[in-house]
Amino acid sequence: MRSMRTPIVCLIAALGLSGCMGRTAPYGTDPSLAYGQPYAVPVAYAEPARGDNGYHLDAGDRLRVVVYGQEGLTNTYTIDAAGAITVPLIGSVPARGRTPAGLAAEITARLRNGYIREPSVAVEIEAYRPFFILGEVAAPGQYPYVPNMTVESAVAIAGGFSPRARRDAVTLTHVDASGAGRFVVPLGTPMNPGDTVFVGERWF
Repeated sequence: MRSMRTPIVCLIAALGLSGCMGRTAPYGTDPSLAYGQPYAVPVAYAEPARGDNGYHLDAGDRLRVVVYGQEGLTNTYTIDAAGAITVPLIGSVPARGRTPAGLAAEITARLRNGYIREPSVAVEIEAYRPFFILGEVAAPGQYPYVPNMTVESAVAIAGGFSPRARRDAVTLTHVDASGAGRFVVPLGTPMNPGDTVFVGERWF
């Protein structure tokens, strides 16, 4: 019996080892954990189009408010630091976080409430709020946002990289109704109005 027991024990051990060696890591393992720290993922941003009703307004946006048939109410307004515009007859109207269509509906409702029987209002974006660029560029600061901008064009507007700049990626801070997010992105990443670009210094 002892002579038969030894081959059986060896066979069981061999099967156990082969089972362990054949196991793979669970599917869906985050590759960022391989080195014990998260990795930055480039983020795609929805580029706002002029007059796009999906765009959310904020302080610094310049708007053209048209009240059809009411030339005295049709005017250009800039959203102030409190996130509002001041319209004749109805006073301060909150604009921050609204879409142009949503703001037009709010102005329409207020004008209908005792001022104009059947008001017709349109809100258009005349100029977007500025963006900011900081760090290792020739002229950091605040600049007017241009539709279809990328991080690379923002760097160009700021005079280009300084000699010490890291040129392969930058930090982009984006703020919207859900809060602020910071992302390390490549130069071709689209930008939104109000974004802040930070160009870091290369380590070598």
